Amino acid sequence: MKRVVPVVVALLALAVVGVVAVSAKSPAKAKKAATVHLRTTKLGRIVVDAKGRTLYLFEKDKRGRSACYGACAGGWPPLLVRGKPTAGAGISKARLGTTRRKGGARQVTLGGHPLYRFVVDKKPGDVKGQDSHAFGADWYVVDGKGRKVRGEG
Repeated sequence: MKRVVPVVVALLALAVVGVVAVSAKSPAKAKKAATVHLRTTKLGRIVVDAKGRTLYLFEKDKRGRSACYGACAGGWPPLLVRGKPTAGAGISKARLGTTRRKGGARQVTLGGHPLYRFVVDKKPGDVKGQDSHAFGADWYVVDGKGRKVRGEG
């Protein structure tokens, strides 16, 4: 079952308190180095950033290009990097890369999918954005090869 209402309500609440950015620019600053790792959660082994925060793919993205800007990127911040991202244990180095966003920032990709965090995930291992529908498409956590992981969070 898609979790549309909780995600929409959470994003609307964030917008009300001014957390969600509404600009076309990416809300997060690029890190010099971005490392992605695997973490065991209730959904299995999934990809997380260097701080253990869950990373997601957005099914609206096409051909390795992000379709998430403005309010979308405020609720689902892209994982940005300067240079090359680093693959932690269990991550397919051959499938890890970057894509250029509007404005020139580099977003980390895995298996051709741009990667994002979800602002409602507050602590490492949270998967509150899993199997949700927001900004016109579905969001899923990914495995070490960049494939979407099915199942509810």
